[in-house]
Amino acid sequence: MISIVDLWKTFSNGKPVLRGVNLEIQTGETIAIIGHSGCGKSVLLKHIIALLRPDRGSVTIDGVSPFHLGERELNALRTRFGFLFQGAALFDSMTVRDNIALGLTENTRMTPAEIDRIVMEKLELVGMPGTGHLKPSELSGGMKKRVGLARALATNPDYLLYDEPTTGLDPVMSDQIDRLIADLTQRLNVTSIVVTHDMVSVSTIAHRVAMIYEGKIHFQGTPDELKAAPDPIIRSFLARTQAR
Repeated sequence: MISIVDLWKTFSNGKPVLRGVNLEIQTGETIAIIGHSGCGKSVLLKHIIALLRPDRGSVTIDGVSPFHLGERELNALRTRFGFLFQGAALFDSMTVRDNIALGLTENTRMTPAEIDRIVMEKLELVGMPGTGHLKPSELSGGMKKRVGLARALATNPDYLLYDEPTTGLDPVMSDQIDRLIADLTQRLNVTSIVVTHDMVSVSTIAHRVAMIYEGKIHFQGTPDELKAAPDPIIRSFLARTQAR
């Protein structure tokens, strides 16, 4: 379980982004984090894996605070996480195979043959067998997302973090990515945290939704409860997302 308690973060411009976030994420669930642009969704993700440190408050992962660990212990904890970046963040000069293998090459003592087996397994899992020799420039936007997901899965993580997984994709490809995420979450029994503004994605993949507003968790509940909520702040947010 991930527990976030009274988390505060202010950047150099003096404007608080997180103003006392409290949230618990249960093992095995998929939770969607929603809210207006700039509300702190991605900032919250970065605190969970200690890329940012809070001004106040705590994050614990299975009872362990990443902010109290030394560098070696923190890096070991981070290997339990997979991260799918908004733009996939593939290295253009590397093949698909080498992009997926990067974490294994850098952090394990596996042989090239062992790494190749895992790469092929993960490419099969995301529906892209036989593409390890390609470069990112040869891939469509949806294929890049799938490769990014295969890389995130390469270390068999306990937690998957997604930062806007369907941004920049057409509706058909977005639906394919959503169904892939939902299927993998169920098959692999991982805990998934999805930052998104795509309410279709929320309905497809999330067990629970948390909405950030003015630096705090304004709403927690199921996607159906979110849709039915009479709160004017929620109604306004949903109306704006549907109008896009």
